Amino acid sequence: MSGKIVRVAGPLIVAEGMSDSKMYDVVRVGKEKLIGEIIELRGDRASIQVYEETSGLGPGDVVVSSGSPLSVELAPGLIESIFDGIQRPLTLLKEKSGDRIQRGIEASPLDRHKKWEFVPKVKKGDKVIAGDVIGTVQETEVIEHKILVPYNIAGTVKNISGGEFTIEQTVCVIDSGGKEINLSMLQKWPVRRGRPYKSKITPSMPMSTGQRVIDTMFPIARGGVAAVPGPFGSGKTVVQHQLAKWAEADLIVYVGCGERGNEMTDVLTEFPKLKDTKTGFSLMKRTVLIANTSDMPVAAREASIYTGITIAEYYRDMGLNVAIMADSTSRWAEALREMSGRLEEMPGEEGYPAYLSSRLAEFYERAGIVNVIGSGDITGSVTAIGAVSPAGGDLSEPVSQATLRIVKVFWGLSAQLAYKRHFPAIDWMISYSLYSDRLAKWYSKNVDKDFNTLRSKAVALLQEEAEIEEIVRLVGIDSISVQDRLVLETAKSIREDYLHQNAFHEIDTYSSLKKQYLMLNLILEFYKLGKDALNNNAELSELLNLKVMERISRSKYIPESNISEFDDILNDLRSQMEQLQQIKEDFNA
Repeated sequence: MSGKIVRVAGPLIVAEGMSDSKMYDVVRVGKEKLIGEIIELRGDRASIQVYEETSGLGPGDVVVSSGSPLSVELAPGLIESIFDGIQRPLTLLKEKSGDRIQRGIEASPLDRHKKWEFVPKVKKGDKVIAGDVIGTVQETEVIEHKILVPYNIAGTVKNISGGEFTIEQTVCVIDSGGKEINLSMLQKWPVRRGRPYKSKITPSMPMSTGQRVIDTMFPIARGGVAAVPGPFGSGKTVVQHQLAKWAEADLIVYVGCGERGNEMTDVLTEFPKLKDTKTGFSLMKRTVLIANTSDMPVAAREASIYTGITIAEYYRDMGLNVAIMADSTSRWAEALREMSGRLEEMPGEEGYPAYLSSRLAEFYERAGIVNVIGSGDITGSVTAIGAVSPAGGDLSEPVSQATLRIVKVFWGLSAQLAYKRHFPAIDWMISYSLYSDRLAKWYSKNVDKDFNTLRSKAVALLQEEAEIEEIVRLVGIDSISVQDRLVLETAKSIREDYLHQNAFHEIDTYSSLKKQYLMLNLILEFYKLGKDALNNNAELSELLNLKVMERISRSKYIPESNISEFDDILNDLRSQMEQLQQIKEDFNA
């Protein structure tokens, strides 16, 4: 199937003679065979978004359709790799063409020559259906890669053998109704179509991140969806990096979509050096990177999100818990807007296409906990976290609003907090999590029965602080009661000692849920005992000058291995409060 170009407009070309083509078919354009995808069909004319620079193309150049949609290759070798938006391996492209990617260059996403040790998990005569595990490959020291029966295939194992194979060699033969089907370790899947599953499960446990403001105040459920919107410089990328480093996930898919190249460079230089606390190996041993930075073709940004989520779903089907980070969906939406404008579609708000919300929903709805297909009862999950970069931090713009209608966790970053050097700059007054009530039972059972009560008290104190500060701005601090001043001091401790977290500090970069509970319990125990002391005529200055206060403020730097030190600080606090009370009683007597 071939046609000829009749119009070129930046990354969009129009070709005629394409009546046999289908939507989203991959095409090759011009003499250099640039890769493109059909995004609109009108009669025999096809509008094609080209994923490479189109300069030099003109009317009359040939367009050849492959007859198949844009797909990703799924097999051992994905982990530790870095791909562009259409799954071209960037390390291999650099070897072929140097620092700049040449137009029309081709490279297999996965190594066709590397041999993997295949261990069979079924035997001759076993009946298998789609989704069943026929064997495993140790892809990295951390991830065991399960080789699954492809979708729509079922039958009896006729032959299977272990040993070293390339991803294209036959490892298993299945007899499906008298027809022999050769299975290799390589599968292909169209990026715009979600992989099938038996059923979705309501999320009921958190995805622990080690970030106190997230885990305690605004938790995300495993299999949930979250958005991190914020203005330039408010720390979106560092939050994403922290989540990628410390989130309780078996695998991370990090999609750098339209962001600056130096941010992807940070990931590439940092992750290999960082040791995963759970496994002791490098973080890259459980990470797949997709880079489509701001200086790469704009059309490929749109594909990069789908490439990432398809890879995430593939590992989900093995029963793994996967987290996908998209940084940022705003740049992806801008690519949609540019292509929509070149297609001369009716623009919606601020020039974005009318289907912006539905496209965002298509992406986020592919997250979730599912019962995977196959004969076993296996669950896997994809947790999606998307950064949003609204111009000027304006959350009323279309991408932010469309995202908020879909996600259930909103970590709103504040420029004001960032300017105060409070990081993560997640504003506790505008952020929310719709999973909090659903996860309360899990926190009570697995962390402490009082965890949810402490969280509610901390949130109430922060809200009360905001109200008191309004009064202070009007009439001054001397006009408020000593009890209100205790509220301000306690809220300050919650903000500065608890919510503030140093991503670059060896110990403070990560806090377990147990440590988070103990830290918060210390601060709120001080508030409770402080209220009693004030009722017994103690001075606020005496409370704040207790020796234990410095130990409380520095409790964030207690290593996880010394967690018993919190009991010592708590006993010290109670003892010093009792001494202060005794002194007051003796004085009054």
